[in-house]
Amino acid sequence: MSSDASCVAQTAREKGLFRATPLIRSIPLSRLAKKDVYLKLDALQASGSFKDRGMAHLCSTLLDQGVKQLVSSSGGNAGLAVATIGKELQMEVSVIVPKTTKSLVVEKLKSLRADVTIHGENWNEADKLARQRAESDKSSAYISPYDNPLLWTGHSSVVDEVIEEMPEKEGSIGAVVVSVGGGGLICGVLEGLERRGLVHTTVIASETEGADSFGQAWKNGSLVTLPAITSIATSLGALQVTPVATERAQRHITQGGSVESAVCTDAEAVNACVKFAQDHRLLVEPACGAALAVAYTERLRERYLSEIDGPVVLEVCGGSGVNIDLMMQWKKDFLE
Repeated sequence: MSSDASCVAQTAREKGLFRATPLIRSIPLSRLAKKDVYLKLDALQASGSFKDRGMAHLCSTLLDQGVKQLVSSSGGNAGLAVATIGKELQMEVSVIVPKTTKSLVVEKLKSLRADVTIHGENWNEADKLARQRAESDKSSAYISPYDNPLLWTGHSSVVDEVIEEMPEKEGSIGAVVVSVGGGGLICGVLEGLERRGLVHTTVIASETEGADSFGQAWKNGSLVTLPAITSIATSLGALQVTPVATERAQRHITQGGSVESAVCTDAEAVNACVKFAQDHRLLVEPACGAALAVAYTERLRERYLSEIDGPVVLEVCGGSGVNIDLMMQWKKDFLE
């Protein structure tokens, strides 16, 4: 990775807090899409997901500002990224998670020396306690899972890497496909595309039915609060997307780009995860499967990729809440 001045999060990168992950051309998906499809393998980040990018930039910045303890309410990938980065920076990490959090995740958090508190019936209750704890200690900082400009800038580093790694013969990027939960990743991708002058690239925001807060907001022209998350893709489980996601999407369009909202079923997301494991020997969560489904599912591929001019990049955001047993159970529940 070069030290180009247009790249961001250089301090976090130089400290080795996140990885420059491989960009590989997928032979099976390129064959299906009838155009070059590249995989940006952020599932290979230390915590298991793209979250390391934003958390590395955010937490290292807070350390420089004198913060000593990080307080998170995420019982998912964001919490694991905070614990992973905090351990590297020798900062104390406290994670408050709801009772619904998988035991697999709790054990992973504890193995990273995070102080774990199980509180509340849902994320909102856990988040309230996390904010209270952070506010009561001046040396602590509350870490949002997705809603912080420093997170978005850290996530935007993925665009820098794609530009560096894309073969010159490909020219400009035709489309980037990203899963959307709270909106942190898409905010970062849109920021990176704007900073690097790729204003004509199509951005495809993919979600599952029952976790499509961005899709509904995009369709209605205003923010929508979902009554509940009813999808298997719980890592996409934000009842409302950050408003910055729709604002930046609108700006991308005014600059000459395109933003599409794709919504798949849980079965399509799980099917994409299974096929991805078969094709590329990597396990990812259904939340990541939502983006992969745009290429693996015929109806979505025809609708969103058939007219794209140029290579397609799938952000393989990963997810740590998966193992072989869970994958086989999802396959049984949704595909058999």
